[in-house]
Amino acid sequence: MKSLLDQNGLQLQFAGHETFPPKYGWFKKSFDAVRQLEGANEVETKSIFASGDAISKFGVGRNMVLAMRHWALACGVLKPVGDTRNPDYVTTSVGRSMFEDDGCDPYLEQPASLWLLHWNLARAPGRATVWYYAFSEFNEAIFNRETLRNRILARIDAIPGAKRPADVTLTRDVECFMRTYVRKRGARAGEDALESPFAELGLISWVDVGSAAQFRRGPKPTLGDDVFAHALMEFWRQRYPSRRHLSIETVASEPGSPGRVFLLDEDSVAERLERIDAATSGQVWWDESSGLRQIACRDPEAVDPLGLRNDAIVQLEVAE
Repeated sequence: MKSLLDQNGLQLQFAGHETFPPKYGWFKKSFDAVRQLEGANEVETKSIFASGDAISKFGVGRNMVLAMRHWALACGVLKPVGDTRNPDYVTTSVGRSMFEDDGCDPYLEQPASLWLLHWNLARAPGRATVWYYAFSEFNEAIFNRETLRNRILARIDAIPGAKRPADVTLTRDVECFMRTYVRKRGARAGEDALESPFAELGLISWVDVGSAAQFRRGPKPTLGDDVFAHALMEFWRQRYPSRRHLSIETVASEPGSPGRVFLLDEDSVAERLERIDAATSGQVWWDESSGLRQIACRDPEAVDPLGLRNDAIVQLEVAE
């Protein structure tokens, strides 16, 4: 299994969210603010989240403004350009297709949009190392915050040259991770039980007693085949660009794979791969001719199920 945490030169990032999980409306507000200035002559977008009027513009406190920027970048709605320490921001193809006023889902009303943003957030380390690790390399089905925190620390210590985050920073990351995906414990409908839209995906839930939670691996009925195919092709292009076949085990279990990020079991992955030709207009197909369970594609770079290209992907950028 190839861990993305072992890439040469990778700089792990923690914090940035100011302890706030993503909120409904934040992606649209961040997108609109950048989109309004994008392309204007001699107008810099770097000041959008740092200017003195950002608080009144977005209608939230200073820390929440920074959190909005973080989540828009981490989920691939915006991306930085130029100086890595003081970048400008531009919208991505995912952001434009979703959050334009005439976009497909500007107010996050469709599960497909949440699945796509979740994929961008958790598919690789970089801006959200804890989120990547929890889905792709953490192997405890039932866990608590302390277990997750300790496993991450042990993994960081195993990376040559990696710098440990401060204890308080990692603790806040793990807490924010939980609040991103789990409903408030004991909260009833109408009591702000959903802090984050990603809780709707049902990927993590509380167990009956104590403070433990569990990953809910298995079929995901609200995950459309088109979003799965999009994730599959991004994974294929970035991890195995020279291959023309991928095994079911690779798609289901490799760190950063659709199977890991979407918490699909192997049977669920197999069912989707058996019908992958429909989601890719026949450019990818199920192939058992060699006696192996695998998929085939003549040119992975040419397959784009959602009509999006790589500028939507959150690359492993150095944080500003």
